[in-house]
Amino acid sequence: MADFKLSAQLVGHESDVRDLVFPTSDLVLSASRDHTVRAWRRSPTNPPSYEPTIVNQIHEYVNSVTFVPPSSEYPEGLVVSGGKDPCLDVRKPTATLSDNAERLLPGHANNVCSLAVAPNGEYIVSGSWDHTARVWSTKKWESEVTLGGHEGAVWDVLALSEAIVVTGCADKNIRLYDLRQATAGQAAPRSTIVTPDVVRGLCQVPSGHPSGAEIASSHNDGIIRLWKLSGQQVGELRGHDSFVYRLATLPTGEIVSAAEDRTVRVWDGFDCVQTITHPAISVWTVAVCPESGDLVTGTSDGVARVFTRSADRVAGAEVIQMFEEAVRTSSIPQQQMGDINKEKLPGPEFLQSRSGTKEGQVQMIREANGSITAHTWSMGAQSWVNVGTVVDSASSSGRKSEYQGKMYDFVFDVAIEEGQPSLKLPYNLSDNPFEAATKFINDNELSLNYLDQVAQFITQNTQGATIGESGGGGPDPMGTESRYRPGEGAASTGGRYLPQKEYLDITSAKYEPIFKKILTINSNLVSAGRKDFSLNPSAQTSLDTIRKSLESNKPVANEDAVELLVMMCTQWDYADRLAPLDVLRCTAPSPVVATYNKPGLGSVIEIAGAAALDGVPAGSQPNENCAMMAFRTVANLFATSEGRKLLASESPRVADLMERVLGIKGGQAIGPHNRNMQLALSTMIMNYAVMAVKQTGSVPKEVQRRFMSGLSQILRDQADGEVLFRAAVAAGTFVTVVGKEDAKELSSAVAMAKDRSSDPRVKDAAAECIMLLQ
Repeated sequence: MADFKLSAQLVGHESDVRDLVFPTSDLVLSASRDHTVRAWRRSPTNPPSYEPTIVNQIHEYVNSVTFVPPSSEYPEGLVVSGGKDPCLDVRKPTATLSDNAERLLPGHANNVCSLAVAPNGEYIVSGSWDHTARVWSTKKWESEVTLGGHEGAVWDVLALSEAIVVTGCADKNIRLYDLRQATAGQAAPRSTIVTPDVVRGLCQVPSGHPSGAEIASSHNDGIIRLWKLSGQQVGELRGHDSFVYRLATLPTGEIVSAAEDRTVRVWDGFDCVQTITHPAISVWTVAVCPESGDLVTGTSDGVARVFTRSADRVAGAEVIQMFEEAVRTSSIPQQQMGDINKEKLPGPEFLQSRSGTKEGQVQMIREANGSITAHTWSMGAQSWVNVGTVVDSASSSGRKSEYQGKMYDFVFDVAIEEGQPSLKLPYNLSDNPFEAATKFINDNELSLNYLDQVAQFITQNTQGATIGESGGGGPDPMGTESRYRPGEGAASTGGRYLPQKEYLDITSAKYEPIFKKILTINSNLVSAGRKDFSLNPSAQTSLDTIRKSLESNKPVANEDAVELLVMMCTQWDYADRLAPLDVLRCTAPSPVVATYNKPGLGSVIEIAGAAALDGVPAGSQPNENCAMMAFRTVANLFATSEGRKLLASESPRVADLMERVLGIKGGQAIGPHNRNMQLALSTMIMNYAVMAVKQTGSVPKEVQRRFMSGLSQILRDQADGEVLFRAAVAAGTFVTVVGKEDAKELSSAVAMAKDRSSDPRVKDAAAECIMLLQ
C-alpha cells in the first residue's frame, strides 16, 4: 500500500495542537493551548487547502475536542470541547466568536483531557484529571453516569458501543464499564485490565486483526499493547521510544499512533509500515477521516498536518520540500537519543551502502564536520531520511533558541506527568533549576504539584545542573523553603525531632498570576452583566492594597479589604474561588483576618471551609485545591496570638473539616492523591500538636484524639516523604502531650510508614515516635 504523504499544513494556532477530529473529508476540528477551537474547511481544489474559523475562544487551555454527528435538531452536528476550564462547551461547527454556546456542561472538577462520542451519537464520554469519566446524554444534555474507581487522571476514553465504555488511566489500568449496570448515576468497572505502565491512549482494533485483539492501549514506555476485552494481552507493537499519546484506526484496519518521539507510525498487523517524523518535539494527537482515510496530526509547534495516500491530494513539491527541510534541520537533544559513542559512528557513506532492516530504524551518522545527524529508514521509499542534527545542548552546539525575545541555551517542550500539556520552558545553564521551575509554574498558572517534577526535568535534561545551587532561587510558592527540617541550625537539640515546638506556615507565593486570575474572573463577570459580584473601582483599589501589603511582607490592616476577600470567596461561582482563597491563605497571618467575624458567615475558619466545600455544582466533587487552600489558611493562622486564640476556640470545627476531607466519617475523600493537599493537612495538624505542647489545655483531649485518627490515616495511606515526615513528627508531638496509653492507635500506622518509606527523615522521626509509644 502507498505511503502517506503530506497533503496540507494547517497553520494558525499560536500554541500546541492538543486534540483533533476529522469527521468528514471537508472538515477538521482542532483544540489548542492557545485557548481556541478552530474549524478548518477544505477547499474544493487539489491539492486541498483549509480555511480556518475560530469556533470557540476562552480564557483557559483547550485540550480535548470531539464531534457529535448531525441530527434533525443539529443538521451540521456539534463541536464539543473541554480543557483546563472543566465545563464542557457545546456549539455548532459554524459558530463564531459572537455566538453563544448551545450548551455548557458543568460537572468535572479539573482539566478535561479526553472526549469521545458513542457510535450512535446518543452520548458523550469525558475523561478528567479529577479521576473520573462522565457520560453525558446528547438528548437531555446532562451528566447521566459517573464512571468511578480511577486512582489517577483519566487520559483517554473510548465509547466502544452503545453500552460499553473503556477508560485508560494514569493509575496504569484499563477499565470497562457497562452503562446498563449503572445505579443512581454511578457505575463501577465491569472489569479492570492491569497494565505495566501509565495508559495514555485507546482505540478499537478492527475485526480481522491478526492478533485477534479488540482494543489497543498506548503507554508511557512507548509500547502499544493489544488486548481482548477479557483482559488477555495478545500482542505488542514496539517501535516508539517515548510516550505514545494517541491511537486511531484507519479504514484499512491499520492502527496509527502519535508519540513524544516526534513520529506518527502506521501499523499493519504487528509491523510498522511507515514512520512520519515531524519538525516538533511532540506529536500530541492523530485523527483519521473515516470517509477519505486521510489522517491529521497535531504537534507542539502549533501546526496540524494532513497526510494522504491519494495522489491527487498530495501537496505540491514546494510544500513537501519545506516540510522535509524543517524535519532535516531539527535539533535533537542528545538526551533524547541516549548514550552515543561518537567515535564509533559510521560516516555518510553508510547511508549509500547499507539498507535498513525495518521501518523507522534509527541510524546516527558522524558527518565530515563532526556533527551527528539522525536518519530513519523508510521501507516505502527504500531510503534513509534525515530527521535532524543531534546536539549536546543548544549552548554546546553554538545554537541558542529564542523565546519571547530572549536567547536561551534550551527551550524545552515539557509534557508534565499526570496530564499537563506541553509548555515552553526556557533555561540557561547559568540559571538555578529551582528558580527556573518556580517561574515556569507561575508563568503558566500550573498546579503547584509539579514544582519538584519540573525541577527534576531540568536537572535530567541539562546533565548535571543541581537544584538548590547557591546564588539562585526565589521563594518557593509551595512553601517548601519553610519545610520542616529539624536539626538544621539547631545543634543544641542534638538532632532530636520530638517534640516539635515551632509553628510552620505556607505563605510564600508569586502574586502576579494570582491577582491576574482574579482580575480575569472579574472581567468575565462584568462582561456577563453580573455587576452585583464584580469589583468596582474602589474594590479594585482595595485589592491592590492587599497585594502591596503582601508584596512588602506587611500584614493586611484594612477590614474592608478582608470584607472584599470574603465576598469573592463566598459569593463568586464555585469554579472561580481558588484564586481568592489563595489570597486569603496569604493574608491569614494578619490579625485583622484572624479577628474577622460576620453574622451569617462566621470566622475566617468557617469562611474558608464553606468556600472550599459549599456551592459545589450538582453532580460534582469539591475542588481539592480549594480544600487545600482552606487548610493552608488554617495553618497560617497560627502565626499570630489572635489566630491561635481563634484556632483554640474552633478546634472542633477544624477537626470536622479534616474528617470531611479525609472521608473518616463517610463520604468520598477529597484530594487523597494531591500532595499539596496532604502537605497542608499534615502541616495544620502539626501546628495543633505544637499548640498542645505550648499551651496546655488549649486543644481539648477529644479533639487531639480526632487529630491523631487523621494522622493515622495519612501515615497509612500516603507515600510522599515530606507528607509522612510531617505526619510522623505531628504524631510524636501529640504522644509527648497525651502519653502512650492514649496514643496507642498511632503505633501501627507509624510503624507502617517507617517500613514503607525510603526517606531517612521519615524513618528517624517514626523510630523516635515508636520509642515514645513503647
